[in-house]
Amino acid sequence: MKVVLQNLTKIFPSRSKKAGEEVVAVNDFTFEIPDGKLIGLLGPSGCGKSTTLYMISGLQKPSGGQIFFGDDDVTELSAENRGVGLVFQNYALYPHMTVKQNIMFPLQNLKGEDKLTKEVMLDRAYQAAKLVQIDELMERKPSELSGGQQQRVAIARALVKMPKVLLLDEPLSNLDARLRLQTREEIRRIQKETGITTIFVTHDQEEAMSISDMIVVMKLGVVQQIGAPQNVYDNPTNLFVAKFLGTPPINVFKGYVEDGKLYIGEKTPIYAEPAVEADTESLAEVNAEPAVEADADAEPLAEVNAEPAITGYQHGEYVLDIADMDLDPIEDQAVIIGIRPEGFVPCADGPLTCDLSSVEVMGRDVSIVSTHKASLNPMIRSIVDTDAAKGTKGNTVRFALKPHKVFIFSAEDETRLGKDPSTWDLPAPTPAVVAVEGEGEASTTKSTKKDSTSNKKKKRRKNQASGKKKNNKKIGSKKKKSKKKGSR
Repeated sequence: MKVVLQNLTKIFPSRSKKAGEEVVAVNDFTFEIPDGKLIGLLGPSGCGKSTTLYMISGLQKPSGGQIFFGDDDVTELSAENRGVGLVFQNYALYPHMTVKQNIMFPLQNLKGEDKLTKEVMLDRAYQAAKLVQIDELMERKPSELSGGQQQRVAIARALVKMPKVLLLDEPLSNLDARLRLQTREEIRRIQKETGITTIFVTHDQEEAMSISDMIVVMKLGVVQQIGAPQNVYDNPTNLFVAKFLGTPPINVFKGYVEDGKLYIGEKTPIYAEPAVEADTESLAEVNAEPAVEADADAEPLAEVNAEPAITGYQHGEYVLDIADMDLDPIEDQAVIIGIRPEGFVPCADGPLTCDLSSVEVMGRDVSIVSTHKASLNPMIRSIVDTDAAKGTKGNTVRFALKPHKVFIFSAEDETRLGKDPSTWDLPAPTPAVVAVEGEGEASTTKSTKKDSTSNKKKKRRKNQASGKKKNNKKIGSKKKKSKKKGSR
C-alpha cells in the first residue's frame, strides 16, 4: 500500500494563556512512501517523528494537509477503519492474557461482515506467531517472556489483522544491545516476507540505516533530508544531518576557502613591526617639556595611533583542492569542514597535523584519538585499519584526507556548499527553523524562516562540464506489488 503525505502539519494549542504560542510538532511534511518499502523516520527527541506516525495511524488528527492510502483520502477516517497495525514502544500487552489471547484480541473485536469464526481466528493467530517464531510460547503469559519475546508478541498482534500499513514506534528502545540487534533483523525479515509497507520510528541512526529502504531525517518538526541511507550518509544536505548520522560522529573543524583551496584553521594577519630609533639627543628631546600650540589644521590623533600595516597572512593548513572534491566552485569565505572518521589516512607527510592522544585497538580497525586547535569536537576520532596505524608514534600524527569523505558547510546557515541539491535523492527542504521546547514529540515553537541562500550558481569549470550529473530522482514514481505470504 502506497502512503502519501501532503503538506502534513500538526499544531497543538498553547497551554499558557499569557504566552499564546502554539505548539508545532510537524511542519508541512510532504512525502510519498512507496508500496512494500520499509521507511525509517529518524531524528532526536522532540523532532515530530512519533506525532507523524500517530497521524498516519489515525490516533491524532492533522491540523493541516492530507493523508492518502493508495488513492483513498484517509485524513478524516477513524483509526479502526484505516487497516493499520501499530506496535508501541512499551509493547502494551495484556498481562492477564496468554500470548495466544493477546494475538487474537484484535480479531475478536471485528464486527459485521468482517467478523471471523473462532477456528479462523485461531488459525490466523498461529500463522502470525509462526512468522515471528513464537508459536511454541502461545500458552505463556507476558510476565513469563523475555523483552524480545514480548516485542514479537506485539508485532504478531499487529500483523494478525493483515494490515495495509505496519507502524512501529521505537519498538527496540527497551531491549539490550544484543537483543536489539537480533530483533531489528527479525523486523526486516518479517517485512520482506509479508511485503507490508512499514514505517519505523527511531532516534537510533544505526537502527534506521541498517534495516530501512529509505530514511527521513527530521529536526524540530521540519524534514531535513529524505533518501536511501547510504546516499544520505554520503551526501548530507546540512551540518545537522552530517552530525546526526554516523558512529563515531563526524569530525568538525573551523576553516576557510580561498582561491579554490580548502584550509583548516584560521587566516591571521601578520603586522609590520614599527621601526624604533633612539639616541641621546632624541631621548632628551622626547623627555623635554614640549610647547603646546593650538593648531586648527593639526592631523587627527587617530592617524598618529593608526594600526601597523599588514605585511601578509599566516594561513591555516592547506588540505585539499576544491577541484579534487568533485564540487562546484566555492567563493572565498569562512566555512565549517566535516570529515568522516574513515576519511583520515595516516601519512608521514600528510597536510593535517594533530596532537596524538591515544590509539584504541578495536580488533579489525584502530581508532586514533587526537586533538587540533581548529576542531569543534573535544576529540578527533579517525578509524583506520591496523596496518595503517602501525607507524603511529610520538606526540603528533599526520593525516592525508579522502576527498569524498570531506564536506564543506556554510559558516552562516550550516547548509552544504559546492553540491547542487538536484543531484541528491530529493531536493533540499525549504529552509525553515522551528524553535521547539516541550514534552514528547509535541514541541513549542515560534516559526521563523531564514532568508534563503543566494540562488546564483557559477558554472562548472570547463573540465567538469561534460561530466555534470543529472540524477534527479523522483521517489515513489513506480509501484511495486506487495507479496503476501500465509493463507487463512
